[in-house]
Amino acid sequence: MSNGSSFNNFLLLAFADTRELQLLNFSLFLGIYLAALLGNGLIITAIACDHRLHTPMYFFLLNLSILDLGSISTTLPKSMANSLWDTRAISYAGCAAQVFFFVFFMSAEYSLLTVMAYDRYMAICRPLHYGILLGSRACVRMAAAAWASGFIYSMLHTANTFSIPLCQGNTVDQFFCEIPQILKLSCSDSYLREAGVLVVSACLGFGCFIFIVVSYVQIFTAVLRIPSEQGRHKAFSMCLPHLAVVSLFISTGLFAYLKPPSLSSPALDLVVAVLYSVVPPTLNPLIYSMRNKELQDALRKVISWPFFSSGNTGISLQK
Repeated sequence: MSNGSSFNNFLLLAFADTRELQLLNFSLFLGIYLAALLGNGLIITAIACDHRLHTPMYFFLLNLSILDLGSISTTLPKSMANSLWDTRAISYAGCAAQVFFFVFFMSAEYSLLTVMAYDRYMAICRPLHYGILLGSRACVRMAAAAWASGFIYSMLHTANTFSIPLCQGNTVDQFFCEIPQILKLSCSDSYLREAGVLVVSACLGFGCFIFIVVSYVQIFTAVLRIPSEQGRHKAFSMCLPHLAVVSLFISTGLFAYLKPPSLSSPALDLVVAVLYSVVPPTLNPLIYSMRNKELQDALRKVISWPFFSSGNTGISLQK
C-alpha cells in the first residue's frame, strides 16, 4: 500500500477472540462510559444550576467536565460497537476524526489544567488581586484560549499524520486510532515530519508542566504560612483535587508516550491507553467532589430534583 488513500478503513485491535469475552469487554466499557457520563453530567448541571458555584474555579471545572465527556466519547463508543458487532473496522475518515477530536480534547484539557493551576495560585498567593485579574472576561478568555490551543494543536497533528504515506498495512495495534500506532504504519523516513512536531509539542507541554510545578511550590509555601489550621485545611481542599487530577493526567500520559521501546507490547500498550484515555475522565468527577462540600451540596440538590427548574441557569462569574 503506497499511501493512506489506497484503502478505505483501518483495523483496530480486538480485545478478545471469543464472543463471550467480546461481550464482557462491551459490558465493562459500557459501565465505565455511563459512569463518566453520569459523573461529569452531574457536575456540569450542578455548576450551571447553582449560582453559588458561579465562580472562576467552578467555571473552569465545568469546562474540564465538558472536555472529559468529549475525550471519552471519542474512543469508547466505537470500541463498544466493534465488540458488540464482532468487527474491527473503522473508516479512514472515522479514524482521522477520532485522531482529531481525541488530540483536541486531551490537549485542550492539559491547557485548561495549566490555567486552573494559575487560578489556584492567584486565589491562595494573591487573594487581594484575585477578583481583578480573574474577572468574568478574563476567565472566558483563558478558557477560550485553552480550547483554541487544543484546536490548533489537533489540526496540526491530524494534517501531518494523515499526509504521511503508509506502507505497513492498515492494522492499528490499539483500540482507537492513536497517532504513535498510525506512525508505525508509515514508510521508513516519512514519519520524521510528524516526529518533529511531536518534539515541539513535548517542549510546549514541558513548559506547562514546569508552570504547574512552580505554581504549586509557591501555593504550598503560602499555605504552610497560614496560622490557623482551619485556613490551611480550606486551602488544601481547594488545591488537592486539582493536583490529583493533574498528577493522574500527566503520569499516565507520560508513561504512555515516553516508556522505553523495550517495554512495548500490544497488551501493555492497550492497558496504558486505557489508563490515560479512559480512567482520568471517569475519576475526575469523583476526585473533585470527594472533599468539596459546596459541590457536594449542589450535587445533592441536583439529584433530589425530579425536574429541573425552567428558570435561567446561565453562568455569570462572581468575583
